[in-house]
Amino acid sequence: MQFETVIGLEVHAQLKTASKIFCGCSTSFGAGPNTHVCPVCLGMPGVLPVLNRRVVDFALKMGIATNCQINRRNQFARKNYFYPDLPKGYQISQFEFPIAEHGWIEVETDGNASRIGITRIHMEEDAGKLVHSEHEPESYVDLNRTGVPLIEIVSEPDIRSPAEAAAYLRRLHAILRYLDICDGNMQEGSFRCDANISLRPAGTDEFGTRTELKNMNSFRNVQKALEYEERRQRDILLDGGEVVQETLLWDPDANRTVSMRGKEEAHDYRYFPDPDLVWVEIDDEWIEAAKSSLPELPEERLQRFISDLGLPADTAAVLTGDRELADYFESALEKFNNPRKLANWIASEVVRELKESERDIASFPVAPAALAELLVMEDKGTISGKIAKTVFAEMVESGKDAATVVKEKNLVQVSDEGELLAAVREILDASPDQVAQYLDGKTKVMGFFVGQLMKKTRGRANPKLANELFAKELAARK
Repeated sequence: MQFETVIGLEVHAQLKTASKIFCGCSTSFGAGPNTHVCPVCLGMPGVLPVLNRRVVDFALKMGIATNCQINRRNQFARKNYFYPDLPKGYQISQFEFPIAEHGWIEVETDGNASRIGITRIHMEEDAGKLVHSEHEPESYVDLNRTGVPLIEIVSEPDIRSPAEAAAYLRRLHAILRYLDICDGNMQEGSFRCDANISLRPAGTDEFGTRTELKNMNSFRNVQKALEYEERRQRDILLDGGEVVQETLLWDPDANRTVSMRGKEEAHDYRYFPDPDLVWVEIDDEWIEAAKSSLPELPEERLQRFISDLGLPADTAAVLTGDRELADYFESALEKFNNPRKLANWIASEVVRELKESERDIASFPVAPAALAELLVMEDKGTISGKIAKTVFAEMVESGKDAATVVKEKNLVQVSDEGELLAAVREILDASPDQVAQYLDGKTKVMGFFVGQLMKKTRGRANPKLANELFAKELAARK
């Protein structure tokens, strides 16, 4: 039996406001436990919440950027549940009247484009955090995060594979970063995802029983968790069993899901309008101001890089997937006007260094102008392509500029014909068997000769000139 996978994602994005959604406490990460709290976010008796207007600004921008319908009247509600990190016994969220609905974004997976619907985007406050002791059977409550503003972005069940789910998340992440409304740090919990997945017989419309996956802190883990759950549910169904609706945790060490609890439904939360907060009224002027403040978004930048700069689609996608990386590219382009070569260097060498060092482009030791200087030196023939990569590695390690590294290590490319010709003749005289092979028509042996010259000159010989000199000398010996 063939099955179709159905996936829906719920993304929580912490907004980059200086203060919390309903009080003036700081939202900064990493402070001592329970130091960024006040009577309002602690839920003390008699306190009243006051909405942070900047939260609405940010949510409005995300709604517009994802093609949503903006609800000009939207309302906060109380979502009731009891947990140690929720001091009020309820979370202020939005239910019947969210700020934005019925949007969509487009993603590409394995060369195939698809449109993923967005059911709703709503504003809410974050809960606190439990810190579990590693040595004792105790948990501690840190309420610093309580009241930090969130937007929850709920997709339609339009996603049909774990790979498509990861592509959707990356695109949402990029949009949030381009808008500069969320730092997107998954390790700190600024960008979190819950995933609902079910299987149904191919060709049918009725949804299967779904499970919800939590505790996924990277795009890779989201995809791996969904792939595992996809296999697990398929095995159950093929064996004639029934999938149980439940909430599962992803264990990245064991590469498997673990049952957490039975899944709650919306009615379990007993939503009702928050009596302490008035309706949020959004007029045309507010919407137009939000639209006019939008930056160039990832898809627009991608198309510009392809059409105006002539970049291949896959390279352009790598660059525009991260706003800071695209900014880095455009800054370097001002000093080195060769878009394709520069893009290939950044998409390969720079991205590889970023991954290996686990840092972002903002803290990368090679500035855009420094990379441009290196590529200018290669273009002028001052250094070879191979030496350029050696110099780049040293620039990353030491923070020095290209000219300094080349001078200190004496890496200037040898392009003096007289100097190279003597070495070429020495190599040919010492390699009679290879010379005979070349003269017999086995021209691939040219690579051997050039390799010997590079070894002799420590990689500094001009490759083009080297090939020309070997060809000329070998022709003379024919």
